[in-house]
This record gives sequence, structure tokens and C-alpha cells, in this order.
Amino acid sequence: MNTGEINEKKGFDSSSILKFILFSGIGIFMFFIPIRIGEKSTIPLDHIVSGIKTGIPALAAIYALVIILVGTIWPFIKKTWNKNAVDMVFSLLKILGLVVTCMVYFHIGPAWLFEKDMGPFLFSKLVIPVGLIVPIGAIFLAFLVGYGLLEFIGVLMKPVMKPIFKTPGRSAIDAVASFVGSYSIGLLITNKVYKEGKYTIKEAAIIATGFSTVSATFMIIVAKTLGLMDMWNIYFWTTLIVTFLVTAITVRIRPLSKKSETYCTGEGIPEPEYKGNLFKHAWEEGIKAAEKSLGVGENIATNLKDGLIMAMGILPSIMSVGLIGLVLAKYTPVFDVIGYIFYPFTSILHIPEAMLAAKAAAVGIAEMFLPALLVVDAPLVTKFIIGVVCVSSVLFFSASIPCILSTDIPISLLDILLIWLERTLITLIIVSLLAFALL
Repeated sequence: MNTGEINEKKGFDSSSILKFILFSGIGIFMFFIPIRIGEKSTIPLDHIVSGIKTGIPALAAIYALVIILVGTIWPFIKKTWNKNAVDMVFSLLKILGLVVTCMVYFHIGPAWLFEKDMGPFLFSKLVIPVGLIVPIGAIFLAFLVGYGLLEFIGVLMKPVMKPIFKTPGRSAIDAVASFVGSYSIGLLITNKVYKEGKYTIKEAAIIATGFSTVSATFMIIVAKTLGLMDMWNIYFWTTLIVTFLVTAITVRIRPLSKKSETYCTGEGIPEPEYKGNLFKHAWEEGIKAAEKSLGVGENIATNLKDGLIMAMGILPSIMSVGLIGLVLAKYTPVFDVIGYIFYPFTSILHIPEAMLAAKAAAVGIAEMFLPALLVVDAPLVTKFIIGVVCVSSVLFFSASIPCILSTDIPISLLDILLIWLERTLITLIIVSLLAFALL
């Protein structure tokens, strides 16, 4: 049965088909198709962000300062700052982030804060690009996730999700939403579906700790920091494959393997079974989603709002948790000690500058950007390996862990720390083998 027959049978109008194909194609182009402008070849989204940052640097810095200011006071305006212990701690950390930002912006404070790898690096190389790329990326995410592509991919992935990841086919949407959107979007979907009784406790825990990684837009920042944009597609697809391969392994070992198979609602709601031509069903679901989608303007406005709110939550944490992590990494032996857990592996795997790589792997638990910062001047193989590790490990204290703990999914902090350790070790092993083969 060809697509024309499918469309006639289901009564899909041509405008829905056009929206599905055209708008999804725009999203794919913006995130995955490198183009050359001048001497630089990178994805269009990166060209836009770089153009703004270099074209109007003073305005970009003021914008970042305003986002951090609003993001810091927002929990107090919404009266959510003391909702629980996690929110209280991070609200206080945001205040610290605002103070540090003002000190860096107005150049007030101790000399060590203004060393090139401390405050200025966090603000100029991370906060400003992240502050720009999240909302701008959110605009184009409206095309990537708003017109049926997620549903299309979800149906096609159904046959592999249960045997490989022990999760329902619908969880592919959560996984893709995290990678092309953000962990917060993925966790929002996961928590909602879990509360509706469509995921068991075990399935929700697997999805939250295995799929809810940082988005493609954040990966661009990592790649730019490490000088990997020339090999963006190799880096992106290697990271995606490794992340999900590691998830397939961790679901089969403790603590995830022993999680309860019960539903929070008592009785679960099974997902639809698709028989026959899977592509036909995927096409139908994609077109149906496009048919029900919001208008382009409304979709972009909604995504832009979500992107700005997300940036408000992230940027103050980068300046506070990021600085704390950098100070601990540079002036204390804390992460050197934790790094000894990974050193036997980085050494056996013959990763160049093995101790530095081990320390970088360890510091990822504090903030996912920090491993990249530590290996900026390392050999290419080491930068590539750590660039994948800091994404594939998924869990970090500056954002994803508090997000998971704030959901209704019953998973403890100890479980999360054990899963982070497992993911980091397994990722190191797999990506090291791939890196030496690819580079």
C-alpha cells in the first residue's frame, strides 16, 4: 500500500501531509545538516548563535545577565523556592550564581575569580552560548517535535524498545524528546505518563535515568568547547548510540533490574499493538499528530517561552555549581580522589592523559559541562571520549538529578549515584574502543 492509498483511506488532507514533511524537514535541517558559511562548516543553529554572539557581544552579555537575574528571583516570585529541600538548596545556589555573575560582569572580586579558566570562562564560553542556544534552539524544536516526527519515530522504534530497553514503544518519544529537546522535556513526559499508569515504576526509573540526557543543543556547546564541531555528526551519532547502548546494559543490572514492576495507579494501561506494515502505522501517527498540531506561530511562541524558562533555571546554576566544581577541581584534591575510581579503567584503555581523563569523568557528577572544561587542551581522542562521557553519564547535580528527584518516580539519591557510576564506567569502556577506531 503506497502513501497515497494510506492518505485516501484515512482521510488525511494534503495540508497535514505537507506540515508533517515540510516542518519536520526544517527541524532536521536546522539540527543535523552542516552548511558552510565563510570558512566555517557547522549546523545552521550554531551559525545563528555564533552570529549573535560575535555580532552583538555586549548585548548578548546583558541578555545573559538579565536571564540570570530573572531566573534567580523567579522561584521567590512563584513561591516555589522552599517547596522541598532540593528546591531550597538550588534556589540558594541561584542567588550565589547571580552574585558571581554580577562580580564577573562588573569585574569586582578576588583575582582568582578572573583567571581565564574560572569566572570569565563560565560566563563567556558557557553561560552566553547556552543562554542563546536554548531559546533559539527551542524555536526550531517547534518544527522538530511539533509536527509528527516524534510520533513517527516512536512507532518505528516500538519493536526495539521492549527487547532492548525493557520499556514500552511509547518511551521512544521520551528518549527522542530528551535528545532533541531537553532532559526536562523528557522527564515532564515520563512523569506524566507514569502518573497516568502507562509506565511501571521500573520503566519510569529506566527512562528517567537512561533517556533523560542533555539535548542536542547542549551537545553543541560541549562540541564547541572541545573543538569537535568539524566532526559534529560523528560526535552526535556516536554519543546517541553509546548513550542508549549504556542504558540497555544498565537496565539489566542493579539497582534498575530490581525495581518494582507495579503501576502507581494499580492497573496499567497497555499501549496499542500495531500489526502489519509498521511504516504505514508510523506514517499515519505522524500525519495525525501534524493534523492536531498548533499553528506555527503559536507553536514557536510556546516553545520560545519554554526555552526562556529553561534558560532561567539553568544559567544561574551554571555560574554557581559550575564555579564550585571548577574551584574544587582546581584548588582541592576532591575530584582527584574520586578520579582514582576511574583511573584503572582510563589507564587500561590507554586513553591519553589517563589521570586527567579519570578526573574529568569524576567531575561530571557535579555539572555535565565540567568534564569538557578540564580536557580542553587534551589530545583529540581524550576530548572526544570525555565529550561523549559527559553526555552519556546523564546524571549531574546542577540540573538532571534535582529534576528526577522532583518527579513522582520513586527512586532514591543512592540509586541515582550508583546508576551514574555504572553509566560512567560503561561509557568509558565502549567509547574508548570506538574513539580509537573512528579518529
